Amino acid sequence: MEPWLRGLYDAEGMRAADRWATRDQGVDSLALMEAAGAAVAETVAGCAPEGPVRVVCGKGNNGGDGLVAARLLRQMGFPTEVLLLWPADSLSADAGANLRRLEPATIFEVDGDIAPRLAGSGAVVDAIFGTGFSGAPREPAAAAIEAIGAAKEGGAAVVACDVASGVDAATGEVAGAVVEADVTVTFHGAKVGHFVAPGKWATGELVVAPIGIPAGAPEPAAAGVIEEAVLAMLPRRGAQSTKFSSGQVTIAGGSRGLTGAVRMSSTAAIRAGAGYATVAVPADLEPAFEAAEVEVMSKGIAGPAGRLGSEAADELLAAFERAAGGVLGPGLGRDGDSLALVREVAPRIEAPLVIDADGLNAFAGQLDRLAARRAPTVLTPHAGELGRLLERDSAEIGERRLAAAREAAAWSGAVVVLKGDDTIVTDGERVAVNAVSSPGLATAGSGDVLSGMTAALLARGLEPFAAACAAVFAHARAGQEAARRVGLVESVIATDVIAAIPAGLRPADRVE
Repeated sequence: MEPWLRGLYDAEGMRAADRWATRDQGVDSLALMEAAGAAVAETVAGCAPEGPVRVVCGKGNNGGDGLVAARLLRQMGFPTEVLLLWPADSLSADAGANLRRLEPATIFEVDGDIAPRLAGSGAVVDAIFGTGFSGAPREPAAAAIEAIGAAKEGGAAVVACDVASGVDAATGEVAGAVVEADVTVTFHGAKVGHFVAPGKWATGELVVAPIGIPAGAPEPAAAGVIEEAVLAMLPRRGAQSTKFSSGQVTIAGGSRGLTGAVRMSSTAAIRAGAGYATVAVPADLEPAFEAAEVEVMSKGIAGPAGRLGSEAADELLAAFERAAGGVLGPGLGRDGDSLALVREVAPRIEAPLVIDADGLNAFAGQLDRLAARRAPTVLTPHAGELGRLLERDSAEIGERRLAAAREAAAWSGAVVVLKGDDTIVTDGERVAVNAVSSPGLATAGSGDVLSGMTAALLARGLEPFAAACAAVFAHARAGQEAARRVGLVESVIATDVIAAIPAGLRPADRVE
């Protein structure tokens, strides 16, 4: 795990930490459950529920955490009831031990519709499934999850134990009914499913509670959240730096009506520290670039009017000869001949290369053609583009974001940046997730900004996975800063994000 990633557990990693604590260190499993339940109870109490608390329990240890919370909430003075979805004699050993510590009058085995039991709740604790859950909930859990949703609509606060039931903690996938928690209290360490959509949307506010697992437990290694420390790797210019040693970037693309994409990508590249940027664009559109981008060089590529065509392959390759990083695709258009050009030149460009926008569409169903590239490749699709690459519906990509990104990385040999509020970066093995929420980036052109920033960091010498992670993190921070400057998230445009790139790249402790 890179030092600039905050590790996230999957189900197996969390089981390993639990086993290490109980088997190797002699920690009492009931003590761990007591601490977990106490953290949940404190969180529920902090919600100040106006009405009784109902704790909906499964039969595993997650249910046991809920049982502890119920007992402690009653001790705090909150009227609390336990609703068991399965018979009491089916509970795990530790859960059963905690059931026996509760007053029998507060325990109800649900046989039939649970919704009436949840009516009028001030808070509902979801203690149905834990980190080991995967797949779609079956009855009676599915009906209980739907009833919890109805209670939330009625005004109840919903607090989930460890993971919102219905979320796969290892992937963030949701295959059926899911609890949409207001707060999730997770134990010892955060899980992948808390940060990857759609599980992210079910998590609500995330509270990570220590439960007594000693220091030295197995570290989380399934994935990591990108942290600000990634920016410390960025090289700094010194007295002997030149525009060439600071990194040369070439951006190729553009077509009639789509010139803005190349302009934004190239401007973002120099704002992200590239010392020299060149755009390779259709020759008849070159004057538009020369007039608009005074800091960026331009090279007109001969060919059909208003677009790049396949006959320009050698000329386009020559434009990348001195590049230390490049971008292929912004504003290219979907003309079949232009896409054929991309398929021809991308495997032959010898510089580290970011492929974005219509450059990605050129490889729909043909990602394996990129595996032959000798230089690093970074792909930056959104869900629709990744769907085309993998020949699947974008909705399917949205349901299995992590798996889809990993598959594309394995097939192409590239680092894949699957864009979204939970942007995922993976080379097929390492996985990083962005946790800097930046709704202002939901605007046309923000992806072009990201591609230019990524190419600049590649040109400045960062390893491809690190370059992609640093660009994603800085891009999200720039989006936040842009929203702050303009005063309204909905008013952010891509050029606002470009102007905020320096703030996005600057570590908090860096003083100029």
